[in-house]
Amino acid sequence: MPRACTTPAILDKVARIKAIADRHGVSMKAAGLQFTLANPAVAAVIPGASQPSRLAEDRAALAKTIPGAFSHYLSHAGPVAPG
Repeated sequence: MPRACTTPAILDKVARIKAIADRHGVSMKAAGLQFTLANPAVAAVIPGASQPSRLAEDRAALAKTIPGAFSHYLSHAGPVAPG
């Protein structure tokens, strides 16, 4: 992923989210897809697939059970704004 337009603040936030995900055994793909879909204002997420095998990864990420502690920590004590 090109980082020419990515700010240091965004890179720091991503690193903090990844550290939280790693502690809870959650992949970044599962975290991104499921956390986004948990917002009632979001009707759909359409991930891009660079190759056919990515479709199976996306499906598995959506089916993965994410611990409630991960979502709670992410939105209440972590780098994501509550709500």
